[in-house]
Amino acid sequence: DALHLLDLGDAAMHQAVMRARRVLDKPIPLLLQGESGVGKDLFARAVHDSGPRRGRAYVAVNCAALPESLIEAELFGYRPGAFTGASRDGAQGRLREAHGGTLFLDEIGDMPLPLQARLLRVLQDRQVQPLGGGPAVAVDFQLIGASHRPLRQLVAQGLFREDLYYRLNGLTLCLPPVRERQDLPMLVARLLAAIEPARRVELDPPLARELMAYRWPGNVRQLEQALRIACALMEPGESVIRRGHLPDDLVEELDQGAPLPIPVLRPERPVAAEAEGSPEFARAADGRPAPPAMLREQSRAHARRVLADCGGNHSEAARRLGIGRNTLYRLLKGPASASGE
Repeated sequence: DALHLLDLGDAAMHQAVMRARRVLDKPIPLLLQGESGVGKDLFARAVHDSGPRRGRAYVAVNCAALPESLIEAELFGYRPGAFTGASRDGAQGRLREAHGGTLFLDEIGDMPLPLQARLLRVLQDRQVQPLGGGPAVAVDFQLIGASHRPLRQLVAQGLFREDLYYRLNGLTLCLPPVRERQDLPMLVARLLAAIEPARRVELDPPLARELMAYRWPGNVRQLEQALRIACALMEPGESVIRRGHLPDDLVEELDQGAPLPIPVLRPERPVAAEAEGSPEFARAADGRPAPPAMLREQSRAHARRVLADCGGNHSEAARRLGIGRNTLYRLLKGPASASGE
C-alpha cells in the first residue's frame, strides 16, 4: 500500500507507519507533528490511499496559506449573496467536499481562534452550517491535522483551543527530520527513481558522503528540490550526480560546513501543487512520470516563465524558484535559450 512506500528503514518512520496502519479503519483523527518539509502532506495522502476511503475525495487545505478573511468561506462554504463579492451560486466549502473521504488540515495551528470554535462544532455535531444561514448539512470524513509547531505549546500560550486540541489528538504521529533519519540513502534512491524513472541515476560517492552528513534544514522538501535540479542540469548521457549539478546555495553551504538556519530551496508554488509533494511540471500530459528529456525542458520552460513574470530580473526569479542566480543561468542554458529566446 501507499504507507509501505514510506517505510524505508528508519525506526521512527516505521513506528509512525505501523501505528497509522492500525487505525486506518477506525474513526480516530490523526495529528501529524514534525518540522516543515518532513513530508506530513505526503504521509496524510498515503494514509488516505491506504485506507477504506481511498476511492473517495481527498481534500487538502493549508490553513497558513489562506487569508484570514477567506478561510471561513473556503472551509464552511456559503449561500448565494452571503457577503459582498460572494458568488451568485454560493460555494459548497471544503468540509462538504470531503464528505465520505478525507480532510487534511495542514498547519492547523495557524487557524484563527474564532474559526477553531466553528471547526470544533463541526467535529462535535458532524454538521456544517454554511455562511448566510440555511439548513445544516451532515458530513462524514476522516480528519488528519498537521502542524510544524507543537499544538500543546500553542494551547499553553492561548493560541489554540484546548478542547479542539483534544478533538484532533486522537493519535499523534511525530515524523522525524531528515537529519535524524537512518534511511537517508534509501530515501535518496527512492526520490531519484521517481524523478528519473527512465534511467538509473546515482550520487557520486564522495558527494553522497557529504550529503549524508548535511543537516537538511528544509528536510525532504529541500532534498527533493536539490535532486530535481541536479537531474535537470545533468547532460542526457550522464548518470552520476556530481557537485557541479547541485544548486549553488547548497554547494556554498557544503563548503561552509554548516547549513543556513532556514530552508533555502523552497520554491514559491501553489498550495495545491505543494500538497501533492511535487512540482506541477513533474509529470507528462497523460499523468505518467515525465521522461528525462521532457523533465529538463519543462524545468527550463518553468524557469523562463518565472523569469518573464519577474520582468527579466534574474535575482528575483532565482529567489522565487528557491535557487541561486548561477543555478538559474545554468538551468536556462538549453536549446531555446541558445537560439536566442
